[in-house]
Amino acid sequence: MSVARGGRTTPELSKRYYAETYAAYGFKDQRWKYFLSGTYSINNKTIYQFPQNYVRASFQRDTKIPGQELQFVQEDNFLLSFKRGVNDKWLYNDTWRIDYVHEFENHFSYNIGFKNWQQSPAGALQFKRVDDNETTPSHTLNTTEFSLETRWAPNEQFYQGKIYRVPIVGRYPVYTLRFTAGIKGLLGSQYSYQNLTGSISKRFLLSQLGYSNVTLQGGYIFGQVPFPLLTIHRANQTYAYQLNSYNLMNFLEFVSDHYASLAIDHSFNGFFFNKIPLFKKLKWREAVSFKALYGGLRSQNDPAQNPSLYEFPTNELGVPTTYTLNKTPYIEASAGVANVFKFFRVDLVKRLNYLDHPNVSQWGIRARATFDF
Repeated sequence: MSVARGGRTTPELSKRYYAETYAAYGFKDQRWKYFLSGTYSINNKTIYQFPQNYVRASFQRDTKIPGQELQFVQEDNFLLSFKRGVNDKWLYNDTWRIDYVHEFENHFSYNIGFKNWQQSPAGALQFKRVDDNETTPSHTLNTTEFSLETRWAPNEQFYQGKIYRVPIVGRYPVYTLRFTAGIKGLLGSQYSYQNLTGSISKRFLLSQLGYSNVTLQGGYIFGQVPFPLLTIHRANQTYAYQLNSYNLMNFLEFVSDHYASLAIDHSFNGFFFNKIPLFKKLKWREAVSFKALYGGLRSQNDPAQNPSLYEFPTNELGVPTTYTLNKTPYIEASAGVANVFKFFRVDLVKRLNYLDHPNVSQWGIRARATFDF
């Protein structure tokens, strides 16, 4: 249980300067969590509208579940509060950031970033090496990174609010490429590494059969790093259906230093339901999805072969709970009904493999509340 307060300035106060903050107190761990940022708009336009051109500096002290990347939709917050299965591994994070974001009229943009990041284990999570003499060591992992991210979204449009904007998915592809370099020795950073990731997403219009949103993504980590710096694949133990996560994967279940993924989300746009009078009147829409993730771990990043690296997490019985994907991709699929009450989607999700892992669910019902444009 926690109590939180926050706020941000709006363009009515200034179109040049912005501030944002929140503070929360956790009664269970008796710790404060907080965030503070300041932003300077270089083009003297609101930072919430296209094209953006600003510099932001921020500090955050907060907890995080490894492998959980929330795609926040305000209507989903209630569903995000409930989690299935075992959820006892967290990180305490202290994160200093400086980011420069520049968008151009042709919808090409880049983000140059600096990040100093301190991670400490919490709950049942431990940063423990094979050669540690302590029974329950409490290491802190320090890293300093520089990053460059580019994005090109030709002809992209937005649904624009006063202090937010939502991209409208169109028929043009969106390309992203990100390169991150960790610098050992800079501000106490313990590791040197490089991380290259990229993605392509596109909507395919299929006439009367509706449309498919397809995303291809891949990444490769160069260098030797412990598991918190590997790619911890996006898992979801909440009851909210998340388009960019694996909805029946457990937190911290899979890690990789190289991977490729395919995600297909298809809406039939009423092709079948419109032939059923009641469904046609309700304007329900059929949806199906398919997700496949292939990855692996090189021997230099395997703690079983390198005692200087942190061991993979286990449960209270010593049974491993974090795995690599070996030669078999992780696969899940779903079928659902969208546009329920105009903005609600409910999916029946099926996990197709790796069913022998602890505390996994083969089937699940997930819901998503959002507006599609």
